[in-house]
Amino acid sequence: MASIAKIPVTIITGFLGAGKTTLIRHVLAHSAGRRLALIINEFGDVGVDGEILKNCGVDSCPEDNIVELANGCLCCTVADDFLPAIEGLLAREPRPDHILIETSGLALPKPLVKAFDWPGIRAKLTVDGVIAVVDAAAVADGRFAADEEKLAAQRALDPSLDHDNPLEEVYEDQLLCADLILLNKADLLSDEALEKTRAEIAAQIPRAVKIVATREGRLDVEVLLGLDAAAEDDLLARPSHHDSEEGHDHDDFDTFIVALDPVADAAALSEKLASVARDHDVLRIKGFAEVAGKPMRLLVQGVGARVSHQFDRPWRAGEQRGGRLVVIGQKGFDRVAITAALMV
Repeated sequence: MASIAKIPVTIITGFLGAGKTTLIRHVLAHSAGRRLALIINEFGDVGVDGEILKNCGVDSCPEDNIVELANGCLCCTVADDFLPAIEGLLAREPRPDHILIETSGLALPKPLVKAFDWPGIRAKLTVDGVIAVVDAAAVADGRFAADEEKLAAQRALDPSLDHDNPLEEVYEDQLLCADLILLNKADLLSDEALEKTRAEIAAQIPRAVKIVATREGRLDVEVLLGLDAAAEDDLLARPSHHDSEEGHDHDDFDTFIVALDPVADAAALSEKLASVARDHDVLRIKGFAEVAGKPMRLLVQGVGARVSHQFDRPWRAGEQRGGRLVVIGQKGFDRVAITAALMV
């Protein structure tokens, strides 16, 4: 029976920088004997998340079981990218016990869940659950939380605004599709602010969904895996802003790559990135940098003006050193000015 049982799949969604990759690292490190496989979908062609996870070095998820898809949002490329990736994982021996899918921070999860209703997939896989990771501090600051009064005021001032802010639509769609919501980075908030954020999120969801506060994605894996939601059979309970559309695109967002020369100081680089994010309304900056005289590669992660850095591993023998950053923002942000500021 084990050979014909459906393999459970957990879809991990969440806005840019919410902590999806950190959560997955936690799951890989505490797999409790499960053979795991992982599909990663990134927005941009620098595989930062894939690099981080492939260097975890855990036996539960060997590097061959990690598949990176960078040809566009996974929810838009189901037939071209997702199906071949799934078929490749199912052909492996031994087959994985559980598959994790990390979506792009700009992805809508519901179209991906719908793919599991396809006959070729339904017989083999089931969506054990959709987990939405939320940056609690960002939401508490109002960056991605819905504010109907504010939107109404904006509409009154600007008659051209006849739809919701696309960032809020993405954020809300991720919450509405979730079976479990993680209020990550909860340690950055007071108890009062955390409870207020929890209440605001609960008010946006028309069904009972557990909302759990976490720090660095730390939560018992037995809670994260084994939700048994069969989400592909429960699509009507997961409303979306885009239910009336055949598909969607990401024309509201833009991304580009900046090559960096070696930097003299890691902290100074983080300060510069924070300044650039503030000045140019950058949503996300992530990538790698070379610090002159250091044998380790620097990993940089930024959400808005909140930037962190750490040395993640030594440069490998023969590896071409150098920095590359993925910059993500809303359509129309100034690439030339951002690149110039990063080069100073």
